[in-house]
Amino acid sequence: MSATVFGTHEGRDVHEVTLSAPDGTRARIITWGAVIRDLVVPGPGGPQRVVLGYETLEHYVEHSPYFGAIVGRHGNRIGGSTFTLDGETVRLTPNEGPHQLHGGPAGFGQRVWTLLHHDERSAVLGLVSEDGDMGYPGRLVATCHYALKSPATLAITLEATCDRPTPVNLTTHSYFNLEGGGGDICAHHLRIAADHVTAVDAALIPTGAITPVAGTALDFRSLRPIGAPGLLQCRERYDHNFVLRAGADGAMRHAATVASTKSRVALDLWTTEPGLQFYGGHLLDSPVPGLDGARYRIHGGLCLEPQRFPDGPNHAHFPPCILRPGALSRQMSELRFRALGEGEA
Repeated sequence: MSATVFGTHEGRDVHEVTLSAPDGTRARIITWGAVIRDLVVPGPGGPQRVVLGYETLEHYVEHSPYFGAIVGRHGNRIGGSTFTLDGETVRLTPNEGPHQLHGGPAGFGQRVWTLLHHDERSAVLGLVSEDGDMGYPGRLVATCHYALKSPATLAITLEATCDRPTPVNLTTHSYFNLEGGGGDICAHHLRIAADHVTAVDAALIPTGAITPVAGTALDFRSLRPIGAPGLLQCRERYDHNFVLRAGADGAMRHAATVASTKSRVALDLWTTEPGLQFYGGHLLDSPVPGLDGARYRIHGGLCLEPQRFPDGPNHAHFPPCILRPGALSRQMSELRFRALGEGEA
């Protein structure tokens, strides 16, 4: 299977590979940001596109809000762009006011990864992040492994090693719309296997408190419409880390289900990670067209980001995120697509 050149960024070719499975599942991966550019799955009405993406590299570089990217070195936010590690203060490069988001202004989602291997159903990409990159200590080597499995599943394995202690939280950042894009996700149904969230301040930095979802707009313990009356707000409503129910260490467990009653397609997200960021796309408003000319407006897609907790290096009671020399960081997730069952939503 050959890789095609999708474009050029900072003097390097950006390649695209297409993964395909016998059941009709197809994923297009580009090496800029290790991005899932397109994902089509079999649905009751025929092939169904389920993610947002762009047609050109230039649109990704200039306008992408992390569409389909692998973000890091530490995904999500680190308050004040600083933390203490082994008694030393580490200062990161900020990119959201005084805070750092998704690894900084030149995080992993804006880099050209190296295509290490690919075949019809899988691709492996690699990235080296040198000591001091965006302020992080240590030379880190990361890999991203995409693999199609049956039925209609995209497995994502993210691994990293480093020669010095450093925080690591790699996550996948696709925007899902199970109706193909062009409309909003307010009528999509969502269930999250979480009884609590990490409370945040006005800048979306965790306070350290872990609070129950019961009786709040963040209660997705049962499958319900995202835009249920009185719950969906246009700004700063859904951008929270959900504390997933505990499972065996390192074992995959069900984290969330999202479903469309229009396309009759459902996604079950499974992961090894302790947290899940749900972002409802309230800031989405792309100035350029997406796949097949679709226009992505407010709430045009939703993100479900399996992760270690945001601001983890600053909260000792949060799940560990420090990778030490000789250890391997491994984060695994699976996107399992299926037909929505009768009466399920």
